[in-house]
Amino acid sequence: MSSLIDPLVAFVSAHAWLAYLTIFLAALLEAVPVLGSLVPGSTIILALSALIPGGNLRLAAVLAAAASGAVLGDGTAFWIGHRSKHEILSAWPMSRYPGVVAQSKGFFNRWGTLAVFFARFVPPVRAFVPITAGALAMPPSRFYAVNIPAVLLWAPAHVLPGVLAVSALHEYSGLPHHTHIGKLIWIPTVIVIAAIVGATTWWRRRRRGINLAAKTASERTG
Repeated sequence: MSSLIDPLVAFVSAHAWLAYLTIFLAALLEAVPVLGSLVPGSTIILALSALIPGGNLRLAAVLAAAASGAVLGDGTAFWIGHRSKHEILSAWPMSRYPGVVAQSKGFFNRWGTLAVFFARFVPPVRAFVPITAGALAMPPSRFYAVNIPAVLLWAPAHVLPGVLAVSALHEYSGLPHHTHIGKLIWIPTVIVIAAIVGATTWWRRRRRGINLAAKTASERTG
């Protein structure tokens, strides 16, 4: 994978506008059903984020490109499912991945609205849950109310850790860098990580509670 990413980073470092376009497309394509499970969007975004401390790219523009690409990709997949209804899940090319489709349907049926949030952080269902949500008639307002906050956490979660790591590397190796970037993003990085960890912990506890309740009910009826 590095043999593919390294030349890309070297090329776009000299063409900033192309770097932002690449990040936008990587985030968008990662949300496309089937294709999203093949495109290393997260890897590309993380690799290009390494150019921020050196001043080749701007942090705000990278975050905006990643977030907008993800929202557009997820939204497009959702509306395709919403218009095509349940039939889209058994049509080509979805029909070639029955296991992932079944996993996405089960994920959505079990967790409903929360599935849209957590799927953004879980490949490969990330590329299948939005279209599944649309196909299973999830209201658009509810989808976007969950999807947009998820994307706003997903983008910094993919960008900021890499920026911090490269900033530290530049600091200790004496390479030229924008010293203020590393200092400014410590707090938002901690907040993003804490939010994701908190949401995941809450989800796991709720899942255990539901499983325990189901087991208790089963034992009573049995």
